[in-house]
Amino acid sequence: MTDAPPDPALTGELLDLALEAARRAGALLRDGRPDDLAVAATKSSPIDVVTEMDIAAEKLITGYLAERRPDDGFLGEEGASSAGSSGIRWVIDPLDGTVNYLYGLPTWAVSIAAERDGETLVGVVEAPMRGETFRAVLGGGAFLGDRRLATRPAPPLEHALVSTGFNYVTTVRTHQADIAQRLIPRLRDIRRGGSAAVDLCDVAAGRLDGYYERGLHPWDLAAGALIAREAGARTGGRPGTPPGFDLTVAAPPGVFEPLLELLEEYGAWHD
Repeated sequence: MTDAPPDPALTGELLDLALEAARRAGALLRDGRPDDLAVAATKSSPIDVVTEMDIAAEKLITGYLAERRPDDGFLGEEGASSAGSSGIRWVIDPLDGTVNYLYGLPTWAVSIAAERDGETLVGVVEAPMRGETFRAVLGGGAFLGDRRLATRPAPPLEHALVSTGFNYVTTVRTHQADIAQRLIPRLRDIRRGGSAAVDLCDVAAGRLDGYYERGLHPWDLAAGALIAREAGARTGGRPGTPPGFDLTVAAPPGVFEPLLELLEEYGAWHD
């Protein structure tokens, strides 16, 4: 990680490219989704369609970005992986909230981040069915459209509305359910939105007081975590570590600390 401030010309270029790539991928996913996709949601065919759409969206994003910045690297959920030589790496989740997409629920998103030396410079989360585009540049604030975002003032933890998510591995999700059960009496309530990227943006927008989840990959959180931080949230993982696979927490100061303390007490990163 470097202490040098990002070059405004570079971040401006990266942001413009991320916005356009996310817009195009979002339109592909929105307009290409069959109307009857959810009818046979327990059969293999709709799952295959979703996978095909996911892969097509990632190819659209990587193709668009590689054409304009051929020396950049990529890390994508659907397999895009290259080191590049420019020092810039794009971290891409072409469809965050796959099950929501399958069932026709609106909370899914395209997430694109650009990082340099492990530090996220630019983040964009496009939520087409909500008609929302979140964006942030390191040191430049977070925005929903033209509106600058700020987290909610921190309430006492017992008044906090907190979102989470659950893994698809049965043993892990069983443990996560136990953690949620123990947390519920200590909070206002818990929500489960189904998209980590959107949850992080909703913290930024003041729609949630906090968010935590175990099992996130870099593409799940890179853009959303930057957006949350630029709106005033703290982000982290296990005490003293950045957000990551073991644990991701995002909340304004005053909620972040007691929430992380409870998660540590309950062993949220252990089975």
